[in-house]
Amino acid sequence: MLDSEGLSAWIRQDRKDMQEFRIFHDMGADLVVSANTIVEVAHSRISMPRLQWALSRVKVEPVTLESATAAAALLKASGLHGHKYAIDATVAEAALRQPPPVAMMTSDVDDMVKLCGDRVRLIRK
Repeated sequence: MLDSEGLSAWIRQDRKDMQEFRIFHDMGADLVVSANTIVEVAHSRISMPRLQWALSRVKVEPVTLESATAAAALLKASGLHGHKYAIDATVAEAALRQPPPVAMMTSDVDDMVKLCGDRVRLIRK
């Protein structure tokens, strides 16, 4: 699972991060992003062709009424609230729906551990 920093690293093809992505690929792991993550990384400096290239190589999980409701429940259970955590909650919810084992490349380890508990291995980005 990639949060916005993970997807940005995939788009940039950073050398250090690419080593981790190769390990995931060699393991046969799927790279997954929440649809909200696309909105989070799309800004004026992002290369849209690179974003489209990256998206063609990942599984994009939609945000549905059911997933949004589950993400809201995660927020409530974790004690987090507000727009600051909304996208993190949808990313966590999508990660929790994936077949285990699940790892997430994230810059928000502290928040994600509150949202995912020990069910997702967190890799600090």
